[in-house]
Amino acid sequence: MMKSSVTVNTESAGIDAVVVTEHESDLRKYMEKLRVAAGDSSYASPESAVHLPSDDTALADMQKVIAEKTGGNPPAHIVVIGIGGSNLGAKAVYDALFGHYDALEARRSSKMIFLDTVDAVLLEKTSALLSEGSISPKDFLIFVISKSGGTTETIANAEILFALLKARDPDFLERVIAITDNGSPLWNIAHEKNIAALEIRKNVGGRFSVFSAVGFAPLHAAGIDITALREGAQEMREACLSEAIRKNPAMSSALALFVGLKNGRAIHDTFVFNPALESLGRWYRQLLAESVGKEKDLNGNIVHAGITPTVSVGSTDLHSMGQLYLGGPKDKITAFISVQGAENDLLVPSERVFSDLVPMIHGKSAHDIMQAILEGTRESYRKNGIPFIDVSFPNISEYSLGSFMQWRMMEIMYLGALMNVNAFDQPNVKAYKEETRTILERL
Repeated sequence: MMKSSVTVNTESAGIDAVVVTEHESDLRKYMEKLRVAAGDSSYASPESAVHLPSDDTALADMQKVIAEKTGGNPPAHIVVIGIGGSNLGAKAVYDALFGHYDALEARRSSKMIFLDTVDAVLLEKTSALLSEGSISPKDFLIFVISKSGGTTETIANAEILFALLKARDPDFLERVIAITDNGSPLWNIAHEKNIAALEIRKNVGGRFSVFSAVGFAPLHAAGIDITALREGAQEMREACLSEAIRKNPAMSSALALFVGLKNGRAIHDTFVFNPALESLGRWYRQLLAESVGKEKDLNGNIVHAGITPTVSVGSTDLHSMGQLYLGGPKDKITAFISVQGAENDLLVPSERVFSDLVPMIHGKSAHDIMQAILEGTRESYRKNGIPFIDVSFPNISEYSLGSFMQWRMMEIMYLGALMNVNAFDQPNVKAYKEETRTILERL
């Protein structure tokens, strides 16, 4: 399969020449900072997350640990215990390639199970699956991922699952890999108990960590081509470090979101026209919300800034949300995400059961029909004056997914600069964590 990057078109996003000129200097200045960060193997700044796709040392360390645990054979079941940035990136890639169809492909392996929020039923069913007599301990691998090393939900899920597995196999910890900051509580305990551990660099935020061991380790263990993921990210990174705003995917889309926000469009809908990409939209939802949803700007002023991200699936949500999008408040800017072609397309047959119904679909392929729906939606948005960004995947592959995710992460960095907020912290998230710990201590 030919490797090709996603394309980003902002022609219908409401950016004019005056806007480009107004912000060109600031964007170019920040781009120079990103260029330095792209070559920074020391990860001196949060922006250095853009270096991750080129970090050969971290890649080799990760591959060595996975090889030791699996012997080069992907285990039948991979359990990822993590939440937020420790979970969403790997799930987005897995679901796009395989996971959306898991229920229809019962015999395929490796299967990935994601444990994020604390759910007793899911934990019990996961334990029951891993404890089946037909499944050897060598048939599963468990990742415990927490950047801080003390995430309540993650540690609770790990401890409950471990307790259930211990009765079957006292040596189950040999099938566990911890991924966390060097020196975190989880890192230290893992080394004390001889549990394999992989490092997250301290300046790499969780929501920007998909191209570190956080995403690469479980995906590599499952046999997914992380080399292609890296290559797609590297190509897109170069495009997002180019000088021409109109030709720079991240810079132009960041400007579109910024202009939309200034014009009262504080909701950004990621509208995927392939259901397998829904988890990709959910990964981006965290990236956008946590990065620019801030109480204060970089000068310490109270601004309560932010863009609310939503995710829609085409054409399903045209029948549930389309009326609101087209007839409701003009407070949204949309990104339409589509796939150019399908490897196995099917035609509406010439001999039909409902031959008199919807005659225009006769002889059309499933892809043709979806493309017509997408173009009809675009045209409706144009006529209703709703701005949108058009994003096209050449195919759903590791390369294109790496390209998309790198674009979106760099877009957010540019957007943070335009909004004058810190795109890399999340100070207000600590509030619920502290309150939760206080309540648990009282129970």
